[in-house]
Amino acid sequence: MVRLHELKPGPGAKKARKRVGRGPGSGWGKTSGKGQKGQKVRSGGGKGLGFEGGQTPLQRRVPKLPGFKNPFKKRYAQVNVVSLNTFREGAVVSPEKLLEKRLIRKGLPVKILAEGNLEKKLKVKAHAFSRQAVKKIEEAGGTAEVM
Repeated sequence: MVRLHELKPGPGAKKARKRVGRGPGSGWGKTSGKGQKGQKVRSGGGKGLGFEGGQTPLQRRVPKLPGFKNPFKKRYAQVNVVSLNTFREGAVVSPEKLLEKRLIRKGLPVKILAEGNLEKKLKVKAHAFSRQAVKKIEEAGGTAEVM
């Protein structure tokens, strides 16, 4: 039976590392396998990572951000139903009023989303509504009007 202290790797399993620059007898003396002169011989020499012979490297040719950006996608300023509670009962809520209250920024059409609950009867005018938002507005006794 083989004992633990008698275990050793199989023949050829362990290979000594190449020790360069240790004289002519080693076979890797003098120039240490780097040849004569030039950029690759110098310390820190060689081309940089990603160098492609002067051609613009791949990481500079490819766009920075991943994915396809759809130029025709509709983007909305989103307002949740719960934010409409800041208006008084019976008020008409329009994008202009939302802008005054700083609930949206200028320039985008408005979409009302269904997050939270509405406790007041309001007439809401917007460019788009989610189905659940319309349901919540009507449950509170108000109306949702698409512009």
